[in-house]
Amino acid sequence: MADIIQLLPDHVANQIAAGEVVQRPASVVKELLENAIDAHATEIKLIIKDAGKTLVQVIDNGQGMSVTDARLSFERHATSKIKNAEDLFQLNTKGFRGEALASIAAIAHVELKTKTEIDELGTAIEIEGSKVKSQEVSVTPKGTSVAVKNLFFNIPARRNFLKSDTVELRHITDEFHRVALAHPDLSFVFYHNGGELFNLPVENYRQRIVHVFGAKTNEKLVPVNESTEVLKISGFVGKPEFSKKTRSEQFFFVNNRFIKSPYLNHAVSAAYDGLLKEGYHPSYFLNLSVDPKTIDINIHPTKTEIKFDDEHTLYAILRSAIKHSLGQFNIAPVLDFEHQEQFNTPYSYKDKMAKTPSIGVDRAYNPFKDQSNHKTSVKQNISYTKKHNESWESLYVGLDSGGISSEKPFRELSFESDTKTPSIFDNEARIDAQKPTFQLHNKYIISTIKSGMLVIDQNRAHQRILYETFLKHITVKEATSQQLLFPIVLDFTPSELEIINQLKEDLEHTGFVFKAIEENSATISGVPIGVPESEVSIILEQLISDIENEVPDTNFSAVDLLAKSLAKSLAIKNGQSLNSSEQEHVVNSLFACKEPNLSPTNKLTFITWSVEEIEKKF
Repeated sequence: MADIIQLLPDHVANQIAAGEVVQRPASVVKELLENAIDAHATEIKLIIKDAGKTLVQVIDNGQGMSVTDARLSFERHATSKIKNAEDLFQLNTKGFRGEALASIAAIAHVELKTKTEIDELGTAIEIEGSKVKSQEVSVTPKGTSVAVKNLFFNIPARRNFLKSDTVELRHITDEFHRVALAHPDLSFVFYHNGGELFNLPVENYRQRIVHVFGAKTNEKLVPVNESTEVLKISGFVGKPEFSKKTRSEQFFFVNNRFIKSPYLNHAVSAAYDGLLKEGYHPSYFLNLSVDPKTIDINIHPTKTEIKFDDEHTLYAILRSAIKHSLGQFNIAPVLDFEHQEQFNTPYSYKDKMAKTPSIGVDRAYNPFKDQSNHKTSVKQNISYTKKHNESWESLYVGLDSGGISSEKPFRELSFESDTKTPSIFDNEARIDAQKPTFQLHNKYIISTIKSGMLVIDQNRAHQRILYETFLKHITVKEATSQQLLFPIVLDFTPSELEIINQLKEDLEHTGFVFKAIEENSATISGVPIGVPESEVSIILEQLISDIENEVPDTNFSAVDLLAKSLAKSLAIKNGQSLNSSEQEHVVNSLFACKEPNLSPTNKLTFITWSVEEIEKKF
């Protein structure tokens, strides 16, 4: 039998490795930003075009590379971070695998310019699909500039799997947030299609959070600080009243590396037990410092998941530290059964000296001295009362000849009956029109039909009703709006405001009225009829989240998604009690829809049980 196993060529092996390292443009951004930080840069610029599909460029003022290092950096498993296997358990840097630049160069056009401080001239290298096109001397400032152009140019199938520019830009922004929040001591600038999205100077951690997520974030933050032999915690958590339905503001950093940990996230949620409404999530920006020997970073291709030696101890310390901070800043309710407010010293008496009370005695007092006068006054009161009751019989004079006639007893009273009008419908139709509806567990509406029983899911049914209503309003461009007496000002991040600007016209067709959209906020002066003023921020927050995760490329689908998101936010929730008229309105409106059987998310809105199926249960 002939030999069938062979070694892969380097360019093929690099493309396979690129499948793990580079999943989308955001992966390139992450690798290049981490390389710049490892190069001890203090100023980092990120330049993006067409959400990274055309260009991803990172410019830093780090230590740069020599001619030899610049050429070797594109080889597989070439790294300056580790030299032997033991170094994997003492990592204090980010990029240590030595596959990033080699994988990126295998699927894109890469231009590298770099220069060290001691060299007079730098090096410029151009690579296309792992092939070095040119390497020459270049005049360039100290540091490194890496430009990645035409991502996936030689793998069209991978390029076709990329999402729209809005979705890809959101992933890039997320990666930028993670790196920028982990390093407030560095300066970052982020450009997209020539416009500046972020300009973050060197600052403290609180200022960095406020600059990234908006000025209103400052009032939401509660500091958390705890230092033990096992773990050091620093950072901030959000106040319970500012919790969100999305997890967009949840960041864990372990030794300045962003990680995802459902186990530690549960510890944070446990600290907020009893403080959050169902379905809401707290915000947190927490830095954890542990011994590098107690964690294993190299267990995930993107290095966002790590393994701890003693997770249970970290869980307990993290939960206790957050609970302590919430209680210390009077965020969590405290019950002190031994404390009595009446013993508190008033502020006006705080600095006054206590005086010794004096006791005075009236030695001439005789309680029996005026006893006769007291008895006389009592008698006078009694006679005065009796004088008023002498003519009590006059109150009952004339009752025999009054209102109730003695000729007709009470039991023979008759009532005037309504005039009977003959119905123009037959009996069967009249019975159908008067069929009652019932609500089961404040979730299902039950009604009868000729063949048996109808069970309607009130939430899904109302979603279908609102979905078709909003689609009609957006398409016809006619919607009634409810003007607000006092406009609502909502704060958003720059990326969120960009989405609102894109959807502004369609939102106005549903009934929203935007008075102004400024740098960090949007002012709303009108909302669709039936939308509570308190729900506006929740609705737009949910809408932005849906758009960021699912935005399609075609305009019709974007409108469709907008209608779905608004219907989901405004629909009657399960657990909400409805009276008879509201139940009948839901039933009648549902069967007036074009597609009453399915909700906007293609789930059944109702089921029917025939009499035969019910009889089989007995």
